Amino acid sequence: MTIKILNDLNCPDHLIKHCKAVCNKALKLSSNFDVDIELVETGALLHDIGRSKTNGIDHAIVGAEILKDMGFPDSVANIALRHIGAGIPKEEALQLGLPPQDYIPITLEEKIVAHADNLTHWDKEVDLEFVIKKWKEKLGTDHPSIPRIIKLHREIVGSDIN
Repeated sequence: MTIKILNDLNCPDHLIKHCKAVCNKALKLSSNFDVDIELVETGALLHDIGRSKTNGIDHAIVGAEILKDMGFPDSVANIALRHIGAGIPKEEALQLGLPPQDYIPITLEEKIVAHADNLTHWDKEVDLEFVIKKWKEKLGTDHPSIPRIIKLHREIVGSDIN
């Protein structure tokens, strides 16, 4: 059903492949925890649904709105809302032009999907080193998101290696 939703919203094939890859990674990461597997799977498959309307950083907010409008529970919508990097605190959200609130993943399911997305480049699994290099090139070597990503990795993976 979830893939059908992405198709119905005319999401491109590469985005659907990415969502499937994130889902596969999220399910692997979930094996180490007592979590709602169905929520992880649904959230991972739909985390980028907002990209059906925008490719900006606001795709997370747009995605959460789409999911709520479709009747999905807040638990699924919040995965889309909080999946970027290791989350975005309110101060950074304001600097990025996003509505002023925290976009930090809170539940274990949100954290798993966010980090599975970090560890997936397009439809390929990548390691933490790749992720850190990518974010440093994009945001600068001392951007506050880098330590948040490392902290999330340690929490979900348990070490600095995949």
